[in-house]
Amino acid sequence: MNITYRNSITSEEYNSIRSSVGFRQSHPEQVKAGLDGSAIIISAYDHDKVVGMARLIWDGGGVALLDDILVIPEYHLKGVENEMINRILDFLKDKLKPGFGIQVDVKVWSNQESMYEKLGFQESTPQRRGVSMHTCLTSQIELTDAMFKQGEFRTKE
Repeated sequence: MNITYRNSITSEEYNSIRSSVGFRQSHPEQVKAGLDGSAIIISAYDHDKVVGMARLIWDGGGVALLDDILVIPEYHLKGVENEMINRILDFLKDKLKPGFGIQVDVKVWSNQESMYEKLGFQESTPQRRGVSMHTCLTSQIELTDAMFKQGEFRTKE
């Protein structure tokens, strides 16, 4: 493997990685806004083929979220995730000043706990951190990959 890392990724590359892991594609305009709003993006390439990406959402203070840590299946758990996460953590460590602390949250899939523990993450318990919850806001019931391929991005009237 000859993996190189960059600090950018295109919307098309982002969606190709999402598709490779079974996630639906996101609207290119929304992807661009999310990428532009990220504190840092790390993308992994095997020659010119994008094989992974991770991004950091950070408020500039004490709260950060590692998000979209995605690696295409052939490269999964072969060190690409570790390298991307370490680069993001190094970015944050460089921002620390005396007395500062940054809480870094990440959503971990069931086969990745030990990898994150080795990187210094701890399991959050409801007693320590509350219960993780989410909602999804959308103007459409379901956005399908077929709609994206056809350019059908209409919203409800």
